[in-house]
Amino acid sequence: MDLIQAMKDRHSVRSYHDRPIAEELVTELGALVDECNSDGRLHIQLVTNEPRAFGESRMARYGKFSGVSNYLAMVGKKGPQLDERVGYYGEKIVLEAQRMGLNTCWVGLTFKKIPDAVTIGPDEKLVCVIAIGYGTTQGATHKLKKPEKVTDTPIINTPNWYHRGIAAALLAPTAMNQQKFAFRFESDRIVSARAKTGFFSHVDLGIVKYHFEVGADKRNFVWKLK
Repeated sequence: MDLIQAMKDRHSVRSYHDRPIAEELVTELGALVDECNSDGRLHIQLVTNEPRAFGESRMARYGKFSGVSNYLAMVGKKGPQLDERVGYYGEKIVLEAQRMGLNTCWVGLTFKKIPDAVTIGPDEKLVCVIAIGYGTTQGATHKLKKPEKVTDTPIINTPNWYHRGIAAALLAPTAMNQQKFAFRFESDRIVSARAKTGFFSHVDLGIVKYHFEVGADKRNFVWKLK
């Protein structure tokens, strides 16, 4: 399965089987987490066989979560770019998990922090978590905006690789499916992206930028420097 197919197949899953993640997959995920932590200057932690974050949370029941005992704690040093980096590298892990046959769900609020399960330094922040495991379903598709609604540049005036990037970005999970982001084709090879106002919109921005890179192919463009 390539990454585009993983984007198409992957949907948010809130209900999981009571089944430990296979040891070989835990090892693969751990290696990927280490890589993302190094590249993204993050402190992501894979937490396995720990049901309290969702089992002891009334908010989790409100969010209709069940059977969650494995999750990624998205931790990093406090700073203005933290949310975006969490989104970018978290989605990289999410799509690889989909390719491994696992299901996932980004979770912003409906979980309980378990101090002895996750290490958070005094200068760090737990931004969110990602539930991961074997879903009881494969989730459901969500409604997508039209491409012209998420680009500040008339889509007809942009190259094919930009179209592919936008199509991939529209497959990305966003908080409450709000899709509050916009891309701009700045010039021949330069693209910019911005977050609109909304819950976790900067985490969403990191997620959709990773999707755009995969769809457009990073060899075709560079991000506009901020």
